Amino acid sequence: MTPGLKRFFASESAGGIVLAIAAVAALIISNSPWRELYTAFTRIEGEVRIGGDWLVLAKPLLVWVNDLWMAVFFFLVGLEIKREFVSGELAERSQAVLPAVAALGGMVVPALIYAGINHADPIGLHGWAIPAATDIAFAIGIVMLLGDRVPPSLKIFLTAVAIIDDLGAIVVIALFYTSQLSLAMLGGAALCLIALFALNRAGVRRVDLYIVIGLVMWTCVLKSGVHATLAGVATALFIPSTASADGHSPAEDLEHGLHPWVAFLILPMFAFSNAGVSLLGLHAEDLLHPVSVGIALGLLLGKAIGVFGSSWLMIRFGLAQRPGGADWVQFFGVCVLCGIGFTMSLFIGGLAFEGHGADYETRLKLGVLGGSLLSGIAGTLILLSRKKG
Repeated sequence: MTPGLKRFFASESAGGIVLAIAAVAALIISNSPWRELYTAFTRIEGEVRIGGDWLVLAKPLLVWVNDLWMAVFFFLVGLEIKREFVSGELAERSQAVLPAVAALGGMVVPALIYAGINHADPIGLHGWAIPAATDIAFAIGIVMLLGDRVPPSLKIFLTAVAIIDDLGAIVVIALFYTSQLSLAMLGGAALCLIALFALNRAGVRRVDLYIVIGLVMWTCVLKSGVHATLAGVATALFIPSTASADGHSPAEDLEHGLHPWVAFLILPMFAFSNAGVSLLGLHAEDLLHPVSVGIALGLLLGKAIGVFGSSWLMIRFGLAQRPGGADWVQFFGVCVLCGIGFTMSLFIGGLAFEGHGADYETRLKLGVLGGSLLSGIAGTLILLSRKKG
């Protein structure tokens, strides 16, 4: 395992623990006498005003976190995707084929399960992509805590699946979760893309220039109707990744510098702001509502069946090899852990049910939290059933 991967795993593991603490804190506070304070916190107004009334962005804290802070998370995801495909575990076709097919199966099967359960509800059906995501921080956190019960090859496989999964989620958000489009703002975003391309082709290695153009593009995308976080991914893909004489590249340095901020501030803040759901007055019909059940079963069963089933078929027909040093039980346990959807599932759910009221928001959170928790427990128990390697 390369030093870069070891640093990555260490960051994701610790970040997963902090993420869990933030989510639990949100649940506790939102079900305590301080729940109104929690709600008021997420609604704190923030405003950015440039040139008088030329550009005014006024949003509550929850929206700033989901639109701007998460754009930084997506920026880091873009850097990770580029690294893996340029020089990492996905650089060669033979290495990429198994996690790529596994990730695709792990998106399609959960979406089909959810859609089958919610086919009679047009609003609920809009959330078909919610259980199709894997939370890399939580999943990696668990396998790192399990130590040598999980072979290094499976840790790399899980990371590759989650990264490709993130790429798929980005495509889904771009294609299916956009509002009415502003062609003028899209044109502005396109000009920013051209500028980023020109900087990259000219060999410019000053990261600050890319960031400034990326912020302008973020504003254009925000106003265009496409979700603003996609600007983070687009910017990241143009950051130069070629190494200089000292062996470092702007993309690599930026990725290492951003990881602690994303792992220990941005994602925990997202979790704290979005995971709070009041269980007071909760009825059985909320837990058994098709949206909650569809998300939970999509994550718990859909991910396991999709990731493991598609991988087994690839290996069975000689199109890929099972990760070295791992038996089928360990492999299945890691596939079950892919059902921890949390961050991206909540994010997609917020887009899917935006403007449809608190009931859908509650069902979303119940489904995501329940499905992710059950997947984490089931996967951990399966992996603990194996003797230490």
